[in-house]
Amino acid sequence: MEDTAARCFEEIKTAAANGVKLWNRNLYGPILLVNPATRIIYANYADTGAVLKKTGNLFSGKLPEEINIANTSIKWNGRNWAMVMLPLPVLKKDRVSLLAHELFHRQQESLDLAILNTDNNHLDKKDGRIYLRLELEALKKAVSAGSPADAKPFLTDALSFRKYRRSLYAGSDSTENNLELNEGLAEFTGLLISGRNRKESILHFNESISRFLLNPTFVRSFAYETIPVYGYLLHQRRPYWNKTVKKNTHLTDRFIREFGIMLNSNLAETVQLMAKKYGLQSIMAEETAREEKINELIKAYK
Repeated sequence: MEDTAARCFEEIKTAAANGVKLWNRNLYGPILLVNPATRIIYANYADTGAVLKKTGNLFSGKLPEEINIANTSIKWNGRNWAMVMLPLPVLKKDRVSLLAHELFHRQQESLDLAILNTDNNHLDKKDGRIYLRLELEALKKAVSAGSPADAKPFLTDALSFRKYRRSLYAGSDSTENNLELNEGLAEFTGLLISGRNRKESILHFNESISRFLLNPTFVRSFAYETIPVYGYLLHQRRPYWNKTVKKNTHLTDRFIREFGIMLNSNLAETVQLMAKKYGLQSIMAEETAREEKINELIKAYK
């Protein structure tokens, strides 16, 4: 395991050095790779509490029981670490993307990007899920389009679904934006640092969205799918657009402006017409069945 960990550290160190332009800084820093079963740590830096002992080219020890294990950033024993659970993804670019995501969290506050994890419980509601799924279907078509001009109609549809969804739930415009500034930008960073080419990026987006749709809930995970696609497409037009994003940036408004999108004033009518192109009938049937099942469970529990 020591050899595998050392190789992973070298992979992300090289990728981060090559991606300095993304945030005008090298994101590489202290990393804890943790085995959840044994709590054994493999690290690329020493800690100040002498828990980690040097083993070859890295450091190893055992994570104290009182510390939760998760993919996150954590302040522990004198350092701000990116913590990542083992095992790591099999494919190199997936590994680099994951490590870059958590390394971004280490530094996001210094980039004037607050760590905000607001609830988005409306995405457990039937209509919230339907219009998020329609948005993602439109984004899949946008990212596969041959040119920015070809992508624009699909982006218009995606952003229409997005704005309409948020109009249905008070406060969702703010809560969704907060999580996208946090996890969405981190995932976008991982994508860019991974160095995937266009073909690899399209495949990644399609596979990632397909896996996402299998999640029992979208409340926390949606931001991992939306911002990487919008961000990737905008990066093709305006490289390093992300550098001007701050904690008060409204990402949806930014995308509408940057992509030159004009939304119809009557979104309620517009989205019903465009939704048919993205499998509305089957999506609605699936979400109706899901809602009925949940209501039956709630009734049984009561």
